[in-house]
Amino acid sequence: MCLKINKKVPKRERPKPGGSVRAIRKDALRLMLESSRGSLPNEFGGILRAYDGIITEVMVLPGTEQGARAALFRFSNLPSDRSVVGTVHSHPSGNYWPSGADLELFDRFGSIHLICGHPFTIDSWQAYDGRGRPRRIEVIP
Repeated sequence: MCLKINKKVPKRERPKPGGSVRAIRKDALRLMLESSRGSLPNEFGGILRAYDGIITEVMVLPGTEQGARAALFRFSNLPSDRSVVGTVHSHPSGNYWPSGADLELFDRFGSIHLICGHPFTIDSWQAYDGRGRPRRIEVIP
């Protein structure tokens, strides 16, 4: 026997994938920070998913390589998904300003990018737009 637990949601009430990012859920941010801390001394890297302009999830792409100086994304492994809005990665040094390589990535992929820095607390991260300009996004429950 199979129980169906997902009720059908009318189309107008369904969350829209992607959207202009204005917030991040606190649990998603905590997961990114914990993953960054757990990857030390290497960088952590992931892909951000958002619905109705709120970042709700982080995905690790198959084949992503995490090293001491970089997290290398394998975008060829990225499924077609309109909810993907950008990237997150860590800087174990604690400096969360984007490097030249970060700026190239930001320019080519997504509209929002997060850099988490040591000590990976709720306040040690920064969001950037696709041109590398700092963005302010709200942390919500």
